[in-house]
Amino acid sequence: MSDLFNYDDQRESASAARVRALEALLIQKGVLGSDSVDTVLEHFETVAGPFNGARIVARAWMDADYKRRLLEDTPKAIAELEFPLGMDGAEGEHMKAVANEADVHNLIICTLCSCYPWPVLGLPPYWYKDPVFRSRGVREPRAVLKEFGVEVPADKTVKVWDSSAQIRWFVVPERPANSEHLSEQELAALVTPEAMMGVALVQLPATA
Repeated sequence: MSDLFNYDDQRESASAARVRALEALLIQKGVLGSDSVDTVLEHFETVAGPFNGARIVARAWMDADYKRRLLEDTPKAIAELEFPLGMDGAEGEHMKAVANEADVHNLIICTLCSCYPWPVLGLPPYWYKDPVFRSRGVREPRAVLKEFGVEVPADKTVKVWDSSAQIRWFVVPERPANSEHLSEQELAALVTPEAMMGVALVQLPATA
């Protein structure tokens, strides 16, 4: 990944310190309960996160009819998998899937801010919110993808999808070659948030 999209630990720790200070102030003023933030964090660790998106992708890889339904009506297809309540709540409204194919690679950005399908991808990383990524992803998506380690051939179309409050996109990446022997659960374990954003490919581990 390009150094433009990397952030050192100092930035992370500084942000965490500001969040803790703000949380303490809001609790002191009675705006938040003492366990409010922990409850939200637990939700995104156990209920809404990239493990949901990985499950959706694996099902699409295993079931062509499900993949077709997912691309046609994403919320309805997601509902088939009986996820916990809240999948269509905060940041999960109006989700839409697009699929990478042999001749098409998809990239997800948000030019306005950081709209992101939290229920299927988890919390957005720092670099996704960065103005550099957001602007260059539109102007020169191939160059940005190359910096992430994704070389897109010249004869392959790159489509850029702009998430917003009205629609939140995610990618069904291409299934890795020679993965026919893997179960749905094993396939899901290969899928990363980055692959569902279009900035990474799904690959088999050396021992698979």
